[in-house]
Amino acid sequence: MPRQFLPGLRRLLIPRTVAPTPLEGKSAGSLGNTYVSMTYAGTTTMWGTEGRAAGWDLDRVITEGYERSIWTFKSIEAISKHPSALTVEIGRGGDERQFAETLTDHPLLHVLNVQANPLERATVFKKRLSAQLLLSKKGAFVEITRSRAGTITRLDLLPPNRVEPIPDPHGDYVSHFEFTTYDGRVRELEPSRVVWLRDPHPTDPFCGVTPLEAAGLSIDLDVKARTYNIAFIDNDARPSGIVGIDVDGLDQREIDRIQQRLAPGAQHAGETVVVGSGPGGLNYVDTSTRPRDMNYETLSQTAKDEILSAFGVPESIVGNASERTYANADREEWNFWQHTELPHLALLASAFDLDLDDGWSLRFNTSTVEALEFPRRQRREEARAEWNAGLITVDEYREIAGRRPFNVPHTRALWISPQRAPVPASEEDAAALGVAQDPAAGGALGLPGTGDPPPAIAPSGSEGESAADAVAEARAHELGTAADDVDAARVASGARAAGESAATAVEQARDNVPLTLPGNAANDVASARASVVQPGAGDAAADVDAARSDMERKELPHHTGFAVTEKDFDTATAAITAALTALLARQEGVINARLHAPKTRKGTRYWEPDGDTDLRRGDAPIDGERVVGAERWEEEITNTLTSILQQAAAKTAAALSESLTGVATVPSGAAAAALAASAMAGRAVAGLLADLAVAIDVAQVGEATLNELTDTVSGFYRTRSAKFIALLAESCAVATVNGAADAAAESAGPSVLRTWITRSDTHVRPAHRELHGTTLPVGVPYAVDGSTLRYPGDPFAPAALTINCRCRLRYRVGPTTEEKS
Repeated sequence: MPRQFLPGLRRLLIPRTVAPTPLEGKSAGSLGNTYVSMTYAGTTTMWGTEGRAAGWDLDRVITEGYERSIWTFKSIEAISKHPSALTVEIGRGGDERQFAETLTDHPLLHVLNVQANPLERATVFKKRLSAQLLLSKKGAFVEITRSRAGTITRLDLLPPNRVEPIPDPHGDYVSHFEFTTYDGRVRELEPSRVVWLRDPHPTDPFCGVTPLEAAGLSIDLDVKARTYNIAFIDNDARPSGIVGIDVDGLDQREIDRIQQRLAPGAQHAGETVVVGSGPGGLNYVDTSTRPRDMNYETLSQTAKDEILSAFGVPESIVGNASERTYANADREEWNFWQHTELPHLALLASAFDLDLDDGWSLRFNTSTVEALEFPRRQRREEARAEWNAGLITVDEYREIAGRRPFNVPHTRALWISPQRAPVPASEEDAAALGVAQDPAAGGALGLPGTGDPPPAIAPSGSEGESAADAVAEARAHELGTAADDVDAARVASGARAAGESAATAVEQARDNVPLTLPGNAANDVASARASVVQPGAGDAAADVDAARSDMERKELPHHTGFAVTEKDFDTATAAITAALTALLARQEGVINARLHAPKTRKGTRYWEPDGDTDLRRGDAPIDGERVVGAERWEEEITNTLTSILQQAAAKTAAALSESLTGVATVPSGAAAAALAASAMAGRAVAGLLADLAVAIDVAQVGEATLNELTDTVSGFYRTRSAKFIALLAESCAVATVNGAADAAAESAGPSVLRTWITRSDTHVRPAHRELHGTTLPVGVPYAVDGSTLRYPGDPFAPAALTINCRCRLRYRVGPTTEEKS
């Protein structure tokens, strides 16, 4: 290795005092500064600036800075490789990620993306252009070749140290460019044929800036530190230790042989050397405890940090991400792109915008750069948190995420946590969502003069009272009230004495009926129908009317009646189906994740030991009930559906109340109906999960693998979830809508009558077909097959009488006392 070091880059930064008369030599000679060209030093152009770039020796910069300093090389490589890899696009409109309109056939796209010139592909051309811009203080020069029609056909990079911009003495910026070819000829190039790229200098328009100016001393120190250590290793004869012995009696040949052991060279480093000492002497000297070298580690680290800082390249970008978390490394990469690479790409792209029409721009396509997604990921995470809190709509989130909004009622509405209750954006959306306004409030959506939605119906009862308690209280209240009404009516009319049983009253009524002789059954039926004036006419109806007339607080207007429609059922069913579908899909994912969780597999035969000392494997199967967690899901299903069902119940109760009384009110019984239906749904899901737990346990009897258990869970949901959701959603909708209507009818007054209506098709069960047309006072339950139903779909009735029930009730106000008289 040569022992004479090359001059350092730090000389670029040393200011020199020069005579006002310009020198013609290319070096300072006796001044010792071989980097400064004196041709333009001390002179000024018509712009009043010095020729600062004239003294920049690009060949020496490349030789001593770029090729010998690893951190300079890696920094320039890290910056210049991206323009080479990214494609150039031309467009207008849109945002920073995507143009609204792009060009595909512009000549610039071919020379910048495919072939720049016959010798260089576009990728090589863009990388060389980027590197020259970083290394050259003068900048980079691109010669443009056009066809006779003015179309760009090729781009050629000119060596910056062979190009001189000549100022125009008549006032133009540049008169022409002089390019000295390798054979010594000088070509004059018109400014329109040359693209001059440079990172602009703050004061000199004929000069650029390069990070090497600021990093020159650090690069020089880094190169010298490495050279020093190499020279020290080559020239150092220091062994790791020396043993002194008595050389008396040794001839010169032996002494010379010992001295040769002190020969310099890295190949002898660490050896123990024997040398002579005084008579009878023997000692040992350790020479390796304190090395005689410079503090290379500290100096190298400092120089590296300064070089990377000058170029704006974090250490993780050049290959060393140690001592950094993933988040810190991602942040460093984003900082590199945001503060170093994107401005560099913009500078390159802006040089070719002059050949484009107004409104069109050229840029590098960075849509595939993962690091630039960092701030957008953060915005999406914040938007998801706001959506989960019910602060923004789905459409607003999609706009933030750069996606097209759906613009439908469900995506325009706010969904309030924790039960995801929709807050519609308009009255039309409220109707589509099945959460119409409370007419009693007087506003468009519940509050007078505002667009605010109606609040979710809270269950009645004291604080801390459970849903089951509220439902039981409501049910007991309804049944008790009906019995009391009937009993009071019959006692008041003298039909029977107080305490007399219903059976006795029925027997007495039958005794009063004259005996009918056998005859034509059709004639008997026709005669019976002809004698009936209207349903409810007779002593019993008169007794009930008389009793209820005593209890009325106001006169009820006469109305033709009210009945829930199939649309009411369908709207509620759709909302419940959507909620159940999402919940069961998440449920499947959670259960599969639990199957693979270490906590679940620990102590079972599915545990995979981590070495011979891992004793956590056992022979037990996985506990199916523990995996499915039915109780937790039952609670979540109940809480989620409660809000949805309360909205449907409020809509139905308000509509019926307004139809019968003229005033829309929502009684607490409507909330009780929604709570009862949601509790029924929770129990149904718990039953489904109990079947899944059994399926998991049965699969393990056959020594199923963990993946096979996962397939069992997925197959279970695939075969059962769709039918289960459809059946449960319809049952909940029927129970909620009918229950809310019945509660509102009972609160309207005792004169309300209700008639059981079926859909009159082949799917109606026989027990319900018999009830078709049956009219009873509100609050009186229907007797069916030894059971009682308060209304169709009553969740407290046997499942055989409610599952798949599609019946409804028609409500009307019966005749008042004055009308009968």
